[in-house]
Amino acid sequence: MSVCFHRDEKFRAPFRFGNSDAAILRFPFPFHQDSYSYSVNMEPHTRTGPTAAFSAQFDVDEHYIAECEDRAELLAEEPSRCIVLPHMHMAEWDALELIMTELATDYPDLFTLAREGDRWTWHNQPLGLQDTFTFGDPSTLPYPPFEYITRQVQGDFTLQDQRDGNLFLDGVTVTGAADYSPTFDLGMSFHEWHGPATVASEMGIFDRALNYLLKLQVGHPVRRLNWTMTINPRTDTSAENYPVWGPDRTSITPDNVGEKLFLRVELQSLYRLPRSNAILFNIRTYLASLDELCRVPKWGRRLHRVLRDLPPELATYKGLVRYLPTAVAYLATFDDSAPTSPGIGPDLQTLSAGVCPA
Repeated sequence: MSVCFHRDEKFRAPFRFGNSDAAILRFPFPFHQDSYSYSVNMEPHTRTGPTAAFSAQFDVDEHYIAECEDRAELLAEEPSRCIVLPHMHMAEWDALELIMTELATDYPDLFTLAREGDRWTWHNQPLGLQDTFTFGDPSTLPYPPFEYITRQVQGDFTLQDQRDGNLFLDGVTVTGAADYSPTFDLGMSFHEWHGPATVASEMGIFDRALNYLLKLQVGHPVRRLNWTMTINPRTDTSAENYPVWGPDRTSITPDNVGEKLFLRVELQSLYRLPRSNAILFNIRTYLASLDELCRVPKWGRRLHRVLRDLPPELATYKGLVRYLPTAVAYLATFDDSAPTSPGIGPDLQTLSAGVCPA
């Protein structure tokens, strides 16, 4: 799979971001019908799906270099965004092996991994990295193993340790948190770190999700889509930095909503790790503005109907209440009342005319 990278993007003010036509068409649009209700919606994470975003275990797209550079910049400012508890040492190496192996398999023109016993050589062509190290010896890498590899993959990562019939958040590399604090959540049990999602808790969704994940098997990863909305193409909306991004919520107007309001979709994938029995959780975030999404007629119609009919408790939970009426009014102009087909695929191979990305 070949990738053409954007190199001049910025996910904080002054923002510079735009999706190419190809990136819009591969977007993992999260609504398979014209209404939405909260659910676990787990499925096997195979290399198949309705758009190209599902065709690799760890998706690499045109924003790869810019997102890796943004992560490095944020980790330099806030090193606490990457913390792994000491007992997760083997899980770190498990995660490194899994990610390197899958990237080299899915993108052999971009990543290569050569192994001679415990002596491994990793080559990351897009970032210009080549390192030879001894597997299991962190002193042979420039960073601890979990940080080293998660600096080179899009999306956030956590490590869950399984013990006492529960999962515990015992390792994080999170630089794109969606309204939570990764350092505050570190060490929490499954229900503790999901505590703010009261709507899902009351429905018993997290009880079912935990039971499902405790049975996750090596070699059988699973995935689900989650979504919210964000103002501007900002990946980091962490609780710590609310004073930076919170005021954006008052900036949406009928004149700028198409450009400034983004659908934020998380392709969440989970992997059982073989040596440590831990679970690696990848939260891969995609952003597309309303202007971009409405270039796909099916998505413009459906997004209007989903947001128009969103239950008030879900709108409140997802933090959309302040600007939801403005978004619905904008999207209504793209809804011609035509029926939409089942599933999330765009139903076209080339985009209609519309607002082009910056």
